[in-house]
Amino acid sequence: METITAIEPSLMPETMEEVRHGSAYAHARPANIVVTRTPLRVSFAGGGTDLPDFYDVEEGAVLSAAVDKYVYVTVKRHSDIFNEPIRLNYSRTEQVKTINEIENNIARECLKFLNIEPPIFISTVADVPASTGMGGSSAFAVGLLHALHAFRGERVTAGQLAEEACHIEIEILSEPIGKQDQYAAAFGGLNLLRFGHLGRVMVEPQRVVNGSVAYLFSNIMMFWTGHQRPAASVLTEQKSNTSRNLDTLRQMRDDAYEMRALCSSPPIDLERMGSALHAGWEMKRRLASRITTSEIDRYYARAMEAGAEGGKLCGAGGGGFLMFIVKPEKREKVRQALSDLAFMPLGYEVHGSRVLYPSG
Repeated sequence: METITAIEPSLMPETMEEVRHGSAYAHARPANIVVTRTPLRVSFAGGGTDLPDFYDVEEGAVLSAAVDKYVYVTVKRHSDIFNEPIRLNYSRTEQVKTINEIENNIARECLKFLNIEPPIFISTVADVPASTGMGGSSAFAVGLLHALHAFRGERVTAGQLAEEACHIEIEILSEPIGKQDQYAAAFGGLNLLRFGHLGRVMVEPQRVVNGSVAYLFSNIMMFWTGHQRPAASVLTEQKSNTSRNLDTLRQMRDDAYEMRALCSSPPIDLERMGSALHAGWEMKRRLASRITTSEIDRYYARAMEAGAEGGKLCGAGGGGFLMFIVKPEKREKVRQALSDLAFMPLGYEVHGSRVLYPSG
């Protein structure tokens, strides 16, 4: 099985300086306009062991898969005809004169990190709302960095993209998050992500046999709870509880290996997969007080009573999407049981962040 060892997060200062000035990459022709597409992700097991409070004690592991829901980023040179040197469009619009004035933290720091000079136009749109537990913020960071590199005429590896996004989110912005989302967005596919001391990441792509992952996703049901909560609000408490939760986190890490084994033996046993998800959810909800709510617990119970094999809340907790494994004959009953929640079809994405334009 192929293992990809990513670039160490403790890059030497001179290496970071090379990154900023573009000397660390193969070069192509700069582009006038770039569009990237970067996938979101779902994690099946091990979430929480990608945090430094755990992996600096012992190795963490997460089994995750990229999905067919995306963040799209467009970057182009802004015209001098406009009155503002910088325009940034996302859920709001920012029109500013200097990069330091940008309020979107990720956009501001990506532009500073790569020494992008105004005038510049950036627009982003996603298939799902922000703060919904599918790694959207990190996908945006990866997708924007990818677009900016391509804009400068640089080719960049998935491992470098992931580490640059981690550097910006964790080291520069001090977000209390882990490293799984950046790697899932950059690499795509189904991966066992292993997290070692000082943040070394090993990516183990999982071989897809006889359509096994497509079969798994055809039996996943996703329901939007209608609640958004930034991961930091939950993860800050979870990080502070790490020392007393070490045994639970070890079991969640080990579950990632066990669930990998389930996925590698087609046809996937849906009952065992559902039971594993359910056991993981029961452990995860004990890590912090705000991971679940009484409302989320009621929705979860209704789905299980209707015939779901097991499930979990995606992401850090407190809102976002509920994910269930459901056999075909039970799908309609589960959908009726959660009829007051929006249902979202979900598929598997083999590719990580890609440049859609210019192609080739």
